[in-house]
Amino acid sequence: METGNCRMNGGGGLDGIGGGGDDSSNGMITLEDLESFSEDQLSDSGTGSLEEAGETIEDEEQQDGLLRYWQDAARGHQVEVPRDMAEPIQQITSNNNGQHDREHVPFTLIARKEKCGDMLYEKRHYEKAHWACITVHEDTYEQSICYGFMKLMRYICQQNSSGSYLGMTIPILTVIRTDENHSVLSRDVTVAYYLPTEYQVQPPLPSDTEISIEEWPATIVYTRSFTGATNEVTIINEINAMAEMLDSPAMHVNDSFIVAGYTNPAVANRQNEIWFLERP
Repeated sequence: METGNCRMNGGGGLDGIGGGGDDSSNGMITLEDLESFSEDQLSDSGTGSLEEAGETIEDEEQQDGLLRYWQDAARGHQVEVPRDMAEPIQQITSNNNGQHDREHVPFTLIARKEKCGDMLYEKRHYEKAHWACITVHEDTYEQSICYGFMKLMRYICQQNSSGSYLGMTIPILTVIRTDENHSVLSRDVTVAYYLPTEYQVQPPLPSDTEISIEEWPATIVYTRSFTGATNEVTIINEINAMAEMLDSPAMHVNDSFIVAGYTNPAVANRQNEIWFLERP
């Protein structure tokens, strides 16, 4: 699947092999970090509940509280969250006053392979679609994902040609590359956001020139779910485990893979998938 900056056929876009990161670090900061506030967490931050905050403090003060929470979470990834993220964080947290449901990327299930009642992997067909994506080149894998997602957050929250909040979709995809032995991840990471259905025909253009809108062609994906943190060690392990399960590994792209993130990486049982792409 060749998609410019989001190229997923093993070429372009993600050159250069490197190490990266503390194995204990989580992978990506997502919306779930903000949407899953508990009352205790908010009380600890001094903001009270979101409902109470809306009644007792100005929007700017509420933004400051959310920004501080995001900054605290990001420090675990050695990421600095700038002040200008306050408004996008608040907008996504409030889900634009509930006007947008979280949309799932559509697919058609082709087959499911099981063994002794356990699902090993699924074979899916994804139609061609528009994605907003950015390739980031930070020192570590975790930093690249975090900074890439913050850039996409700004695009989702009004920094686009429509000037409106676009709404969230899941999963957020991370396109990665490995060396030929599947032992090292590239530090160049592409983070991708599926445009909601209403924007597929005419995607709003990003204000940030580092973000590109790509039309990815239809593709066949072999996918296996896993839970827990996404870091260099867990991803390499999942790639190797998936490779052993496939009947015909040679049919798949062997150096480019996708990690699909569905839930908060900070929780113990985070829901992820590893995707192998069938050769065109």
